[in-house]
Amino acid sequence: MPPKTRITRDMIVDAAVAVARQSGYESINARTVSRALHCSTQPVMYHFATIDSLKRAAFARTDQLHGEYMMDLPPGKDPVLGIGLNYIRFAVEEPQLFRFLFQSGYAEEGSLPEMIDSEELVPVLAVMQEGSGLDREGTRDVFLTVALFAHGYASIMANNALAFDEKQIAEHLERCWKGAVLAVTQKGLEHEKTV
Repeated sequence: MPPKTRITRDMIVDAAVAVARQSGYESINARTVSRALHCSTQPVMYHFATIDSLKRAAFARTDQLHGEYMMDLPPGKDPVLGIGLNYIRFAVEEPQLFRFLFQSGYAEEGSLPEMIDSEELVPVLAVMQEGSGLDREGTRDVFLTVALFAHGYASIMANNALAFDEKQIAEHLERCWKGAVLAVTQKGLEHEKTV
């Protein structure tokens, strides 16, 4: 008789993400996860004392996947436009995971400033700063504008209210990005005149 497969914590988290991807984060529980792993509920409850702790671990893994997805940029393209399109494309391709990340209440950050200062956004802000030539504060302002714009698009698409038209979205994102950079640059010039 073959030895039993040892169910690890990582296997359980991956299975919980698979459940969320298939039927939404609300469906994550000991039964659905154990069913995905073809095991009893015992290993799930051994590694996670509560379903909330399992959902939080699945949220963290989903957030990691989302970050990797956003930073998978084609060479030679505008990185800011690429990140924005990837953000929206993730909502189209993974609507349940998008809802888990942005509409479930599991995010640790409770405000936009906290989100902008999170570790996960460091690489995104670095790419934006390099692409814009702005200082750190100006980049944060531009990020906020572009992020809110992209999030609006992505939310509408994740909830099946709008078709994905990459060309049109790219044009809108580019206008948003360039307009935000222009506004921050003009604000800086006006500040310099008053000093």
